[in-house]
Amino acid sequence: MDFQRGAGFGGGGDGFDLMSWYMEIPVVSRTYFTGAFLTTAACAVDIISPFSLYFNWSLIFKEGQVWRLVTTYLFFGMFSIEFLFDMFFLVRYCRLLEEGDFRGRTANFVYMMLFGIICITAVAPFANSVPFLGKSIISMMVYVWGRRNEDTKMSFLGFLTFNAPYLPWVILGFSLLMGQSITRDLIGIFVGHVYYFLEFVYPVTAEIRDLPIKRIMEPPLFLHWLLGSRQYQHHVHED
Repeated sequence: MDFQRGAGFGGGGDGFDLMSWYMEIPVVSRTYFTGAFLTTAACAVDIISPFSLYFNWSLIFKEGQVWRLVTTYLFFGMFSIEFLFDMFFLVRYCRLLEEGDFRGRTANFVYMMLFGIICITAVAPFANSVPFLGKSIISMMVYVWGRRNEDTKMSFLGFLTFNAPYLPWVILGFSLLMGQSITRDLIGIFVGHVYYFLEFVYPVTAEIRDLPIKRIMEPPLFLHWLLGSRQYQHHVHED
């Protein structure tokens, strides 16, 4: 596959400095990638078991195993080619969003991730056999990035050329051809579409129609304060 704009694994120059590449990843993307990698490593050496990580509504809300609400988004399977592909997509599109539309808006980016996690978690119980939801959040990010970069050309296996908004559907089709479940992809695309509408479409519509609520996806002030975003600094300056 050929995915343009080098923000995933690898880099330019004569050599590749792994630590430099890692530290260049924006903080939110780096935190998620680190959590996913360490979770998989812990499972690989039998420190923890995947059976204690998967999403199960009954175990979470009846047995109080609330950590599963987080770990279901951190485990992407054992070390394998599929795991490497998942990490590629996670780092690449999480980073492209954080350095692109959300540059200088860390609170908004974290708010998007929280929105995605909450919505995917709410939808998951209605889907059959979806123990791990990390691929859904990746699919959501790919969808949002694609919609925000509609003119970006991409290619699949070197011969299929398409615009970025079709990327999540191409990935879904590839998963289908490989005999994999597409449930998580569909959940991510659905949630990504809802977020895209609320964050990028609704504010324009509200402004045109002079609706009383101009923005729905505005992070609370404490999140701006916690992450030191420009919106909080501007608010303090105005006060």
